[in-house]
Amino acid sequence: MSQLLLGAIAMTNLTIGLFFLRFWKRTYDRFFLFFAVSFTLEGINRALLGLSYNADENEPVYYLVRLLSFVLILVAIIDKNRINKSKGDN
Repeated sequence: MSQLLLGAIAMTNLTIGLFFLRFWKRTYDRFFLFFAVSFTLEGINRALLGLSYNADENEPVYYLVRLLSFVLILVAIIDKNRINKSKGDN
């Protein structure tokens, strides 16, 4: 059951990554690119976790990839707000 849920989560994350990639191709906004990379990394991480034998979700490798994914989301949000504030000051 655990592998089934990890596969579903991986598929969902990769699909969301593709949606954000499509939005980025339309607008060339870095916000969408950061989100696309973040969700794609998380999807690959979950797929590898589900495919590996006796893998634990709390192992440092899987945890660091997840941490990188969340940091990318934070960078995207901070970058988007910084750009909007600098445009409003002009």
